Amino acid sequence: MADKTNQLLFSDFPPVSTQAWMDKITADLKGADFEKKLVWRTNEGFNVQPFYRSEDLESLKYLESQPGEFPYVRGNNAKTNAWFIRQDILVTDVKVANQKALTILTKGIDSLGFVFEDKALITETNIEALLKNILSDDVEINFFAAHGSKLLAKAVVSTLKKMNRNLAEVKGSINFDPIGSITTKGKACVSVEEAMDRAKEMIGEANVLPQFRAITVNAKHFNNAGASIVQELAFGLSMGNEYLAQLIERGVSINDAASNLKFNFGISGNYFMEIAKLRAARLLWSKIVEAYKPTGVEVCKMQIHSETSEWNKTIFDPNVNMLRTQTEAMSASLGGTQSLTVQPYDALYKDSDEFSERIARNQQLLLKEECHFDKIVDASAGSYYIENLTNSIIEQAWSLFVQLEDKGGYISALKEGFIQGLVKETADKRRKAVATRRENLLGTNQFPNTGEIISNNIDFSKLEKVCVSCEGDTLVEPIEIFRAADQFEELRLATEKAAKRPKVFMLTYGNLAMRLARSQFSGNFFGCAGYEIIDNLGFKTIEEGVEAAKAANADIVVLCSADDEYTEAAPKAFELLGDTPLVVAGAPACADELKAKGITNFVNVRSNVLETLKGFNTLLNI
Repeated sequence: MADKTNQLLFSDFPPVSTQAWMDKITADLKGADFEKKLVWRTNEGFNVQPFYRSEDLESLKYLESQPGEFPYVRGNNAKTNAWFIRQDILVTDVKVANQKALTILTKGIDSLGFVFEDKALITETNIEALLKNILSDDVEINFFAAHGSKLLAKAVVSTLKKMNRNLAEVKGSINFDPIGSITTKGKACVSVEEAMDRAKEMIGEANVLPQFRAITVNAKHFNNAGASIVQELAFGLSMGNEYLAQLIERGVSINDAASNLKFNFGISGNYFMEIAKLRAARLLWSKIVEAYKPTGVEVCKMQIHSETSEWNKTIFDPNVNMLRTQTEAMSASLGGTQSLTVQPYDALYKDSDEFSERIARNQQLLLKEECHFDKIVDASAGSYYIENLTNSIIEQAWSLFVQLEDKGGYISALKEGFIQGLVKETADKRRKAVATRRENLLGTNQFPNTGEIISNNIDFSKLEKVCVSCEGDTLVEPIEIFRAADQFEELRLATEKAAKRPKVFMLTYGNLAMRLARSQFSGNFFGCAGYEIIDNLGFKTIEEGVEAAKAANADIVVLCSADDEYTEAAPKAFELLGDTPLVVAGAPACADELKAKGITNFVNVRSNVLETLKGFNTLLNI
């Protein structure tokens, strides 16, 4: 037997060139346009090819760097991909919050986020009670206050000193982000100049905690406003650079300024793109910090916290949110985040309970303990696809970042309305994509559970947009934070509250394959508004179908048949139904002829589902 010990895998097969692949694809397309059929034009503004090869890596300049090496595209740490599992706690009673913190620390959490909505609770005594018995240096402690961040920083430092903690080992952050507040609220409690003075003071308060970050850059706001991944990254980098420039102008060293910034990114369901985003973010931020000529390169590392996105989460069929957050958690961890919050699947519409919080924790524990994602540094390295995505995001985000700098930086671009305009443009496109089902939300605009009633489980106060802000004039137009599902959910909640739930009757007739396909499509279509769907196997005549629809007290009748059968069947059904609305499923060639006879309702893959259903709700007085 021949010795094949050193034989390369698949060496018996001849190599296949890129041109050979293209020739095969072209032949299989049978004349169809390659660009239109197979090339993906992303929201981020660049094209993604249907396949990549090793030659596509030749132009990438960062591939020789190792994990833990500048420019950190492959991660901040050379040996591990460990991240902190974070859970946030709303502080309304410090003793209760402390007890909850101690409990969840025994269940896999190693990063705590304490959220203060009431400034009156921020006292040294309360912080001491809040941190009681939380002594481990392996636990991150993070804080968010709607107001009073400087007071909070003083109280935290004072408490840690009282507890005789090793201040050099304390890890955590304060979510102090006046630029982010201006972006989402349009104003801040003080002028921009005063806000930046306070940022300097925050760094001064926290300077005894070298591993503690006093300022947070909340790029996640753009994620939750429907912006693209490139926009979220470019705007986040610009916000971070604004802080650096303003702090340095106030006498803070570049090392102190950069080492006090933490970036908070939202993670969407765009799985591979989100992995690439975090890799691109580290490279670009390291280049930005490097330009300020810091002492050493360690300070060029980007500290990243990630949160599962709110934008794509839904109230209806909420268990699907667990699938969404799981892929998002995978993207964040594989992308090399330093800490991660997985929001409980029901957090949108009620106070999360023990079960939903446990699931959210375990989603990350599963990735660590069973998938061992924390053991492998930069698992996506060398992937032709992800490396090219990373490079494309780097190029696009840097181009947009430079545009902002040419306008004088983030604040200047925000005052001009440039940032808001780009976000709105992308968000409107995505709204339309959701309305027309080119962007799917399972259980909401696609494949709804029509038997689900959710109103009784909702705390409607959670759905109200509450803006905790200061008095004073609006400085800029704020970006709009919204969820992709909210308009569909308004429709369906209105249906649940209606005196009568509308019935949609499928009048299936003629060609078996076409009537079944179109009844399934139409049931899915009208189910998105929460209507009751009455499907049928088929009727021998139109008269028989109309009689059955009337017997069922149908509010809407959908004729499901083949295009060539609509010419006679639709006018007959329209006449027999009288005042009951008739809908034709499909886009038949005879549509204009049917419209001339008064048949104006059609549903097909080109329909704007949202606007069509709004029209029917109005027609039915819902």
